[in-house]
Amino acid sequence: MTRMSGRVLYAVVGGLAGALVLLVLDFYRSTARLSEVKVTVPQLSEFTFVVNDDARQVAWHLFVETVTRVSTQPLADGDGLIREALTSLYGLFATTRDTLKASRPSIAVSGGHTVEQLAIAMLNRELRPFLSAWHPRLRVYEEEHPGQPESLWPQCGTCRTELRAVQRHLAGYAHSFARLAGVRDAADIIRATAGFDVSGGAARGPGGGAGRP
Repeated sequence: MTRMSGRVLYAVVGGLAGALVLLVLDFYRSTARLSEVKVTVPQLSEFTFVVNDDARQVAWHLFVETVTRVSTQPLADGDGLIREALTSLYGLFATTRDTLKASRPSIAVSGGHTVEQLAIAMLNRELRPFLSAWHPRLRVYEEEHPGQPESLWPQCGTCRTELRAVQRHLAGYAHSFARLAGVRDAADIIRATAGFDVSGGAARGPGGGAGRP
């Protein structure tokens, strides 16, 4: 009986030790290459973000999603469709949210911001307000004037103007994601793919206005 109890105790202690080792390794992996990155958010200031390999991967994914979508492509008056741009913006919103839900939360570090904060700011400060304002208006026009071109929509010009502003802001966020991911020549990539000079972007922080992201 004593031998049996000793074996059980040995197995329990061994299991706990193994679990502890796994936790330590997992913590080490999550903090591996933890570093600070200075990101200059267009038209605001320079902020300090703390990233590790997991955060860099999330930032890379968000950079690719942001810079390659129709939602960030310049839409000159008379070119393209607002409906297509809105659909792309919805897709970017959903993809960003799903990416954050599936990723490991960044480790909180005093004085540093995270890629998640920047991504949520993009959702709540840029995408959500624009979509909430313009999607219902365009839908009403489409339902009341089936088959009519968007160019006849009385609010078409105003919507396109605000869309261009949002696109410039998204280019700014794309540049910030690129910096966090360690992408080289990010400004040139964005200029070539999205058509915007990120120096004219305007990504806003979670606090709004000139608040810290």
